[in-house]
Amino acid sequence: MTDPYAARAGLYVAPALAAFVEERALPGTGIAADALWRGLAALYARFAPENAALLRQRDTMQAQIDAWHRDRAGQPHDAAVCQAFLRAIGYLVAEPAPFTIAPGVVDDEVARVAGPQLVVPILNARFLLNAANARWGSLYDALYGTDAVPGTPAGPGYDPARGAQVIDWARAFLDDAVPLAQGSWRDWTGDAPALADPSQLAGRAGDNWLLRHHGLHIELVIDRTHPIGRTDRAGLADVVLESALTTICDLEDSVAAVDAADKVAAYANWLGLMRGDLEATFEKAGRAVTRRLNDDRRYVAPDGDPFSLPGRSLLFVRTVGHLMTTPALLLPDRSEAPEGILDTVVTSLIALHDLRGARRNARAGSIYLVKPKMHGPDEVAFTDRLFDAVEDLLGLARHTIKVGVMDEERRTSANLAACIHAVRARIVFINTGFLDRTGDEIHTSMLAGPMVRKAEMKDAAWIAAYEDRNVQIGLACGFAGRAQIGKGMWAAPDRMRDMLAQKVAHPRAGATTAWVPSPTAATLHATHYHRLSVAARQAARAAEPVAPLDALLSIPLAGGRRWSAQEIADELDNNAQGILGYVVRWIDQGVGCSKVPDIHDIGLMEDRATLRISSQHLANWLHHGVATVTQVEGALTRMAARVDAQNADDPNYRPLTPDSLARQAARALVFEGQAQPNGYTEPLLHHFRRRAKAEGAS
Repeated sequence: MTDPYAARAGLYVAPALAAFVEERALPGTGIAADALWRGLAALYARFAPENAALLRQRDTMQAQIDAWHRDRAGQPHDAAVCQAFLRAIGYLVAEPAPFTIAPGVVDDEVARVAGPQLVVPILNARFLLNAANARWGSLYDALYGTDAVPGTPAGPGYDPARGAQVIDWARAFLDDAVPLAQGSWRDWTGDAPALADPSQLAGRAGDNWLLRHHGLHIELVIDRTHPIGRTDRAGLADVVLESALTTICDLEDSVAAVDAADKVAAYANWLGLMRGDLEATFEKAGRAVTRRLNDDRRYVAPDGDPFSLPGRSLLFVRTVGHLMTTPALLLPDRSEAPEGILDTVVTSLIALHDLRGARRNARAGSIYLVKPKMHGPDEVAFTDRLFDAVEDLLGLARHTIKVGVMDEERRTSANLAACIHAVRARIVFINTGFLDRTGDEIHTSMLAGPMVRKAEMKDAAWIAAYEDRNVQIGLACGFAGRAQIGKGMWAAPDRMRDMLAQKVAHPRAGATTAWVPSPTAATLHATHYHRLSVAARQAARAAEPVAPLDALLSIPLAGGRRWSAQEIADELDNNAQGILGYVVRWIDQGVGCSKVPDIHDIGLMEDRATLRISSQHLANWLHHGVATVTQVEGALTRMAARVDAQNADDPNYRPLTPDSLARQAARALVFEGQAQPNGYTEPLLHHFRRRAKAEGAS
């Protein structure tokens, strides 16, 4: 029988992956195929056993925590006793002595300038290009086409009344960010702007004026032949903002990559970005449109010297965590290889095309990897050693590969300073992830008692401590001027007015970046970084004491609350609808992130992190008898019909019949949720998606 795998240095490689690496990724890097495969085999021999040991440690700790809560069933929660127990089992570690991170030379977008960040599924080339090109965005378009200003355009063509609203909003923004020495931008006639702070005039591009504020750029587009410009006394046709400074190209929660074909497609898109030749052709308004990466933008400074600014967002890549394995590569014993190790090697190999070429992405000469779902400093230290070994394999200087640490697991946030210390010479990013962090909160304390309703989680004491500690600890470790402190996603892409009102809280918190769901949202969120100075906010917050660990470790228990039958039914329906609405696209169509209607028909950008909360919450209520199996089954049945109706216009949609794979996956996520490692959804999703692909799903 023919072996479906290609033998390479004792490893077994899916032919598609072997061909991609040898024929597309390696040429131009100066690394021979034999050397790469031998090096990869040595990496797996060294790190795969340790990876497995760390996962066993997770399971051991969870079993100890479960037993601790089980033994204290019915007793009031004692925070001091619980914390002592967590220290005794190694869940909590000693705080490191004060230190300052030293990641070396990094790009300004990471170290010194505050602005929005996009996260984009790496399997969708069109979305990737949109995100990479979202470094600059039209403020006029962002305002005109959303609810950011009241009302909607009248008719299909240009609505002058709405246009006037947009222009007035933009001029008021300019008055705030880059005020004139006298008068208002509303009265500007297009001559050389006399600014209150002349240093804010950065240059020109033809007739356009370039302004700078808080490190971000604003371009005033002057075109008296443009439909907007010809009606404007200054000829101002648009206000273009520097928007998404950075973008995370995601191999993890926002994609459904379950086999070699998926992995190769993902790696190929990353290669196109690093080589600068990625393209996507699609139909728009009845004609074919090809999208490519934008060029840099060229200007002339006030003193006459030419200069350029990046035309693209600085790209990070997010690999998978330590848990998952991949059938794209088998170890010598024919077991699936840890996927995160493969991601690290292949994405770093591909990034050599940028470092050894035109450096269109990382001008400082770094590779930016984000590592998710790490539990505590031991796992972060493992990542640091792995990155060392990958640098040696690829002939890179030490700490060329930078790391972003997702502060999204309870053991990481409880030991954040120690986690940062473990990668202090390469860390460039931390952020809070409310969704995954809540899922881990529920799973870790599953046996402590029933949790509050999902909507009440945001008011729980641990959330405020979590958000504060992330910034406070980051600042104490020297992140200001050296690395990003990030905050989470605004999930409602159609609610930009609400985003403008609320998301200013992230820069006000001292975060240098925060996630947004679209290029349009990035442009609107960029206005927040002009409204206030993140550097000033960080200076103020650096004097704060760190929020107490006791608050972070408080458990969001319902505390004997008795919900009405209607409240329980509403909560079950809400969770069931969210699970089904996301899972049906993941399993049947391989869509890992999309705008999914919630139970109120509001479109929310959903990925696996949301699924983790909903499935763990239902598992918790089932375990503690708040809801019965029959009640949950009833909610799944009701919400299957609701989700079918919400997707009635999708020609590729498959109804959620009781025997459909998507419905089976949803049930498994709930009824087997307590048994899933750390409550993660990936193992079950991958299992059912592979079955669906085998049966011919798209």
